[in-house]
Amino acid sequence: MNLFEKLKKGGGNCPPAPVFFDILVSGIGGVLAIGAVGYLTHITGYPLVLGSFGASCVLIFGFPESPFSQPRNIIGGHILASFIGLLFLSFLGAHWWSMALAAGTTISTMMITRTVHPPAGSNPIIVMLLTPTWDFMLTPTLIGALVLVLVALFFNNIPKEKSYPRYWF
Repeated sequence: MNLFEKLKKGGGNCPPAPVFFDILVSGIGGVLAIGAVGYLTHITGYPLVLGSFGASCVLIFGFPESPFSQPRNIIGGHILASFIGLLFLSFLGAHWWSMALAAGTTISTMMITRTVHPPAGSNPIIVMLLTPTWDFMLTPTLIGALVLVLVALFFNNIPKEKSYPRYWF
């Protein structure tokens, strides 16, 4: 089957729409998590907001049961991705090709370590665009990811019938 035939088929039906209440609750979770990192940035003066955290919130609050949404993946994925971005930045500089190599290395490393968190895949790109120092590992990466997980631990466990996380390690 050639590419055009595969694209024409589409591969299946669109998943069912979520219940309105779940949509509303997911949005509130995102407001609280991004609000928390934003407010902590405001009161401390330390940068704790990372662009990829918005996409993390989509997973954490919209799909908390997903393996990509578990604390191991959120924290591990963001840390690995920022580390790899900084490593490539330090040794190769900020170029289109080093950014591409860092992004590909990040994908493979997250898969090897079972810490895949798709939003973290943008961290090496953010690193190459911002050219930060190694402090970027602590703020915003580690502390910001920890705040997201803390908010998720409280918020996603409010309903009695839900339990978050599914696993830690």
